[in-house]
Amino acid sequence: MIENGLTAAQHKMRDAGVAEQAITVFTHYYQSLEAGATGLIPEETIEPLTDIDSIDDVELDPEAAREALARTVIIKLNGGLGTSMGLDRAKTLLPVRDGKTFLDLIVEQIVAARRRYEVSLPLILMNSFRTREDSLAALARHPEIEVDDLPLDFLQNRAPKLRADDLTPVSWEADPSLEWCPPGHGDIYTALVASGVLDALLERGYRYAMTANADNLGAAPSARIAGWFAASGAPYAPELCRRTPADVKGGHLAVRKSDGRIILRDTAQTPADQMHYFTDQFRHPFFHTNNLWFDLRVLRDTLIERDGILGLPLIKNSKTVDPADSASTPVIQLETAMGAAVEAFEGATAVEVPRSRFLPVKTTNDLLLVRSDAYEVDEDGLLQMVPERACTVNLDPRYYKRIGDFEARFPFGAPSLRRAESFTVEGDWTFGADVVATGDAHVAETGSPGEVTSGTRL
Repeated sequence: MIENGLTAAQHKMRDAGVAEQAITVFTHYYQSLEAGATGLIPEETIEPLTDIDSIDDVELDPEAAREALARTVIIKLNGGLGTSMGLDRAKTLLPVRDGKTFLDLIVEQIVAARRRYEVSLPLILMNSFRTREDSLAALARHPEIEVDDLPLDFLQNRAPKLRADDLTPVSWEADPSLEWCPPGHGDIYTALVASGVLDALLERGYRYAMTANADNLGAAPSARIAGWFAASGAPYAPELCRRTPADVKGGHLAVRKSDGRIILRDTAQTPADQMHYFTDQFRHPFFHTNNLWFDLRVLRDTLIERDGILGLPLIKNSKTVDPADSASTPVIQLETAMGAAVEAFEGATAVEVPRSRFLPVKTTNDLLLVRSDAYEVDEDGLLQMVPERACTVNLDPRYYKRIGDFEARFPFGAPSLRRAESFTVEGDWTFGADVVATGDAHVAETGSPGEVTSGTRL
């Protein structure tokens, strides 16, 4: 049954035109699953990573930093649909500030860096089959972003979802597109090769890639980090931030005892009875931002050496075929994490960066904060936090989780949050104009549904 399942999955991928490199990688992970791989990394097998360079302490020659940035390409992961916020298209098309979307701000950041450092700095998106068309249409409004005849994107591969009971490709007649899933952002390395983009970049003299989630508005081009990375001689380096008590979900790096390699461990790879180690900010003091740098030449050579398989740890993701229907067929998605490649490269390292380089928008709580006056957008398209410490936003998920409901309840935009330490809304409230939150602002459920009138001070 297992063998038939693999053969059926391979046939399904070929029929759909999936690249052979991606099928080879999928086969590797299917066989790992068959062999009983869980992807778990117990605490007793690792040592915490506590000693890394801080970019704030690095001394760099400005010209060397500029030269490193001149050989760098920016790759943004743009495959997410924002389904957690009720979106059905690329999250990066959502307006963030003054009508500008994530993509608009990314373009502003790129163009500003090109102008400041006199570099070409290509921008390339890794799209999914669901985000490609709309995202490229949005970029068409920015013709200045194209450079060196390079493509503006390449396509993330896709893999069949597998039935949890027999590991055969699932069928779902109600919506056949739900039979497929992206194989995690660890697919970036396979997709770069299969698309021809890796070779195109190397042919044009580019040596380094800075990669980040497109919904992380803090992950702007940095000549300083590019210069540090080039000078380090390392093949691969992620950006890490120092953890706070609020940072309990992000993955962290550790040192594997068996071979001394730096590895990435996420929540899904941590045994349930060891989560207290995972969330301990003193034991594991840094979290992984998913901003990372890698040497394009080393990546190509490593993939050739390993027949296209980096060997990233498997992430076994248990879902239902229709994520919105918990009663639909249970499935397993075979995934890998981009950041797990840290263990694939001899000499990989890491660097501590300021918290300002980690500003992801995952929920409407995050969206309200970045739309508020707690942030300002500078001339380089960078969001700068106005208060010393960001406000914590907690909106009642019953009424604000989905973007349509959220927008309807803030018809005049976000309240003022720059003088607030926290902003909590319980119940169903629609906010008028010029609402100001201060201190620990709290709107209780009593009296809802209702309106917080214009000019209210909370």
